[in-house]
Amino acid sequence: MLIKRSLCMITACAVLMLIGCGADSSSSRAASAGGDNKAADSADMQTQDKTMPTRKPMENGTGINMYFGDTVIPGVLNDSETAKALIAKLPYTQKVSRYSHDFCGVTEELPYDESDVHYGWLNGDIDYATDAPYFTILFEDEDVSSKYGYQVNIGVITCPLSDISRLEGDYEVRIELAE
Repeated sequence: MLIKRSLCMITACAVLMLIGCGADSSSSRAASAGGDNKAADSADMQTQDKTMPTRKPMENGTGINMYFGDTVIPGVLNDSETAKALIAKLPYTQKVSRYSHDFCGVTEELPYDESDVHYGWLNGDIDYATDAPYFTILFEDEDVSSKYGYQVNIGVITCPLSDISRLEGDYEVRIELAE
């Protein structure tokens, strides 16, 4: 009986943690992260082609490939403390699930600089959310994202947003250095 109760409690906690990914009603993600910093603050952006990520990839960043089954989503990681910690783990497999505006999954805790924490995202961002912790790839809704806090940008995808937004379901995503 004790084992059954423990399993129920663990399952309930896991479900509650995952609700924060992509959920529009998650107030825990909107708390006071990073002062008034926004994803667009000091970001190098393109705004002409809405089919492509808003954030421009970091020049001399670290190229990666993320394998969603047979679909490869390329990206570039930046030089943040968090991105460097993820790069040190590559190749790495991350479980993610599709939500309304992202693919997201609970991951290992990664270090981050408090000054990198901000509200919201730009479409195409690869972020680490410090409140769960979550690994997330965001592909839409940047215009309403400022209510979500605890975000650290670690990179951006480098393909059309539709390449990831058309995917459905859960994946064991293999993340590798691009050659």
